[in-house]
Amino acid sequence: MRCAFAGVLSAALLLGGVHGAKAENVDLMLVLTSDVSRSIDNDEFKLEREGYAAALENPQVLSAIRSGPIGAIAVSFVEWSSVSEQKVVVDWSVIRDGEGAAVVAAQIRAAPRSFVGHTAIGDGLDFTVKRFDVEGMAGPRHVVDVAGDGTNNSGRPISDARDDAVAKGIVVNGLAIINLNPNFGFIAHTQPPGGLPAYYKENVIGGPGSFVMQIDDFESFADAMVQKLVTEISDLPAESSPSHALRQAPGMGPSLSHFVGEAFSGEARICPSPALAGEGGTRCKATGG
Repeated sequence: MRCAFAGVLSAALLLGGVHGAKAENVDLMLVLTSDVSRSIDNDEFKLEREGYAAALENPQVLSAIRSGPIGAIAVSFVEWSSVSEQKVVVDWSVIRDGEGAAVVAAQIRAAPRSFVGHTAIGDGLDFTVKRFDVEGMAGPRHVVDVAGDGTNNSGRPISDARDDAVAKGIVVNGLAIINLNPNFGFIAHTQPPGGLPAYYKENVIGGPGSFVMQIDDFESFADAMVQKLVTEISDLPAESSPSHALRQAPGMGPSLSHFVGEAFSGEARICPSPALAGEGGTRCKATGG
């Protein structure tokens, strides 16, 4: 019995969860959110899940975590679909090293799929924003990753939810997954006019330094997620991240994704909606190959 209790206690200390007596300070509070709507089939869903788990365990991501002033980040994982369909798959967990990352990755891999509904990105973001109202944990940066393969087709307008999140000091980044084999009837949803990355740029992302990453297929999800996590954890400017610090990182190999953005006066930034970007909103363009 003592051994079992000790194991449970060790796991709790490893996670550094918010429910313990000691408050946690971290460099970044990050919520990873994933679209599990019906346009994503089960094979694609498995690639998404494995991509998140593998990226968190990646040595480059762990190195980025250790390089911060505190050397720790807090991560939560949320899946969403229709208006009333949002679920916390992994509660707030602190990652400092490979052991902590392995615990979170195991939870991501083991949990069953939450939903198979419509694509209510706005309602998913509203749900996620409330995750930052947590006691016993503090970090100077709050970031939400929105990953999906289609446009908002249900519930609250995503641009309204995005604007409310940005007003609270939350940065919203996007992962636009190019679904080359959508289920029947979803082509217009997954391949909107101008392309999904442009849709995400105009409607989903927002906040200082926010960006959207284009993932060319589900197979490349894990490698692209590593790039994105290193950017967010290290708080790298988007100008240097895709072209230098990330794309040319030793051992990473050829880039499997693209960033959408533009440099302003030497500082790389990604334009949020035109309403938030001011004059810059008309000058956003794609960079990288």
